[in-house]
Parts: sequence; structure tokens; C-alpha cells
Amino acid sequence: MEFSIGEIARATGTSVQTIRYYEKRGLLCEPIRNEGGHRRYASADLQRLAFVRHARSLGFSLPQIADLLELADHPQLPCTNADQIATANLNRVRERIAALQDLEKELVKMLDGPHGKSGGTCRVIETLADHQLCLHGQHKDVAASNVG
Repeated sequence: MEFSIGEIARATGTSVQTIRYYEKRGLLCEPIRNEGGHRRYASADLQRLAFVRHARSLGFSLPQIADLLELADHPQLPCTNADQIATANLNRVRERIAALQDLEKELVKMLDGPHGKSGGTCRVIETLADHQLCLHGQHKDVAASNVG
């Protein structure tokens, strides 16, 4: 069965522009063309695009996905490479979660305590203006380096 680019776009929730981009990046094979020059995709192309979309939804980068597709295309290769790619992605996700938790703490601290009635006594404004009130050490470093 063959599909148009619009059909696989709808089936996978992917824009036509993104499908063309994936083709340029080599994640999808160049499709066959019909007599009118329109792209025609096979079921395998639809499955491959669904694989890419699922991997993207899990935070894998395009280079990681390319490596995973290479492994999928060569099932005789050991799975350890796929495990390493997934582990690297998991570590990156955990780092992002930790950064978001630090951000949450900073915002909670900013909103705790007395709230003034004007910008001059506003806890949010005070905290943003005075880096010493921040929990996040990087802000203190930035403030010190901007002096002088």
C-alpha cells in the first residue's frame, strides 16, 4: 500500500515540512515518486516515521535517533549501543529535572514571605534585583562578576 505525504503526516501527527526535513537528515529514505512527481510512501516508511516521532517524544536527539535507526536496520548488531544511547538520554533528562526542581525552589522562595503593595516593596522585584537573596549560586557569581 502507498501513502501520500499528507496521509503519513496525518497518521503520525507530523507536519509535511518536518517529514521533508527528516528526509534531508537521512532519517527517512527518499520516497519513490509517482508519474506526477508526488512523493509516495510505503508502510515501512510510515512505521519508520512513527519510530522517529516516538523517539522524539521521549527526548532523543536527531543524531541519537539516527544511531538507533542504524541499529534497527542491522538487527545483528549488539543492543548495548542502544542501551548506551538510552542511558545518555535518561541522564540528560535527570539533569533537566534537577534544574527544574532548583528553579521551582527559587520561585517558591521568591513568592514566600511578605508581599508589598508596590514595586518598591515587592518580594519578586527585590529577589530579582538582589542576587544575594537567590538560592541558585550561579546568580551570585554573575552579580559578583558584573561589579566594577
